[in-house]
Order: sequence, then C-alpha cells, then structure tokens
Amino acid sequence: MSTWNDFNNADTQSAYSLIPKGTVVRVRMTIRPGGYNDPAQGWTGGYATYGDKSGSVYLNGEFTVLEGPYAKRKVFTLIGLFSTKGPDWGNKGRSLIRGMLNSARGLSDKDTSPQAQAARRINGIGDLDGIEFLAKIDIGKDTNGEDKNEIRLAVTPDHKEYGTYFGTGGLASLPVQGQAAPAPAPAQPQAARPAAGARPSWAQ
Repeated sequence: MSTWNDFNNADTQSAYSLIPKGTVVRVRMTIRPGGYNDPAQGWTGGYATYGDKSGSVYLNGEFTVLEGPYAKRKVFTLIGLFSTKGPDWGNKGRSLIRGMLNSARGLSDKDTSPQAQAARRINGIGDLDGIEFLAKIDIGKDTNGEDKNEIRLAVTPDHKEYGTYFGTGGLASLPVQGQAAPAPAPAQPQAARPAAGARPSWAQ
C-alpha cells in the first residue's frame, strides 16, 4: 500500500505543453498596468509600460482563454506602442489592436462605413482592458530563449475560422468594455533617441 509521502509511484512529470501554433481560441485581454502615462499620445490611466533599458512603450497583455480544451490557460504578449528603433513595432501594435476591435465588434477589415470607423475608435487604452475576441495562437521565444505562446493575430470576420467558430451569429454581441466615440487617432511620437543619461520629454 502506498502512502502520501512515498512518491515512487507518482506519475512522471511531463513538460509543460504549449497550445499548438495556429489554434484559434476566444480570449479576454487584461492589461497589466505599468504606470506610464503620456496624455499627448492618448496613453492615460497608467496602462502603458515604459522600458527603462530600451526606451520603448508597450501594453503588457495577459490573454485568458475562455473556453475549449485550453480554457483558463494564459498567454502573455507585449503590444508595442513606441520604439526608439523606429515605427515598425508601434505599427504592428496598432495593427493588432485594429484586428482585436474588428474581431470583438464583428467588423470586416474592408468595412469603411462611418459606423465601422467609429467602432474602431476608442476613448482610451482602458477600453481595451477586458476586451474579448478570437485569437490565433503563435509561438515565440521568451527572455531565456525558450518557446512560449504568443498572440500576434486577431481572427476577424474576414477569416474563415471566424464563421466556423461562431456560425452565423458572429461575435458582435460580445461585450467590449467602454463604448467607442468618434475621436481623432492620437499622433505618434517621433523615434528620436534621447541624449545620454536623459529620458525623452514624453517619458517624464
């Protein structure tokens, strides 16, 4: 008879399995606040994070899988807002957020109607905290070079997986925190590197 303190007959520990690349899951994003604000760029509420070493600004996203075989699993992804290396990272971040809004609000990326344009505007970063959408799982590397799950693509009505997952009902009825109000998109900062030992004016 085995006892609790004898682990010779316990199951062998298996490696933590990643969610397979390409898996489509419904997720809810929680922004892990970094306490950084720049009202001139529309970054308020302390949601953004400033990287002291890189000078970059980003959203630290925690994505919780809501249902299916991977329910309650979490995926962590940084969403770029600004990089001193150039506009690419920020542009990728804006592209992902556009996809998230399209997915959550049932919008085709090709829809340029006034209603669709209004739905792609947000009052602030806080509107994205708690947003639910369809995501396609990818695999990247963590800081130690180990494989980790990431989210780089939001699945929108333009993708066949969207209709397969939700049928004709779509995703438009899913709640999105906050209501979008027409407002001009904030200007993007210039990728100017601050002088040695000094933080840029927008990082104060």
